[in-house]
Amino acid sequence: MKFGEFYIQTAIMAGIALVLVAIGYLKGDGQHIKGLQSGLGMIVPTLPLILAAFIVAGLMQALIPKDVVVRWLGADAGLRGIAVGAMAGAFTPGGPFTSFPIAAGLVKAGASIGPVVAFLSGWLLLGVTKLPLEVGFVGWQVTLARVGSTFFVPFLAGWIAQTLFSRLGTGVAQ
Repeated sequence: MKFGEFYIQTAIMAGIALVLVAIGYLKGDGQHIKGLQSGLGMIVPTLPLILAAFIVAGLMQALIPKDVVVRWLGADAGLRGIAVGAMAGAFTPGGPFTSFPIAAGLVKAGASIGPVVAFLSGWLLLGVTKLPLEVGFVGWQVTLARVGSTFFVPFLAGWIAQTLFSRLGTGVAQ
């Protein structure tokens, strides 16, 4: 993501927030105040996680040599890079505040689009750290059926992304 894109996305989200506050204010029932308090209350427990994830992403860029990232996750890494991305995603703990900064760090460090898509898909679909919770809620049969039916999706998604977007010249790491 380029720096200007960040400002555009921030401006859009801030605009949506302002419109919602205005609608709540015009309704006159004070619900917009409760909404603002609720939103601000979410920042307190989430902010340390966001900060830690950005520090991890930054340290990955600084400490892992670019040639290592390119060798293992670059365009020439092929299916091996996609498999490494998918498995790294599967073992990445946390939610989107953790995985998206790490994926952004991989992009900036030279990873190609296929391994990054496989990383994000692996995190979302195969997340090993989420399995105990899933088994606890829906049982091992449903969990096994879900994992079994989605296991190859991160690999396939990474391969499709690498194949389609590399040919179009829109790979992430330029």
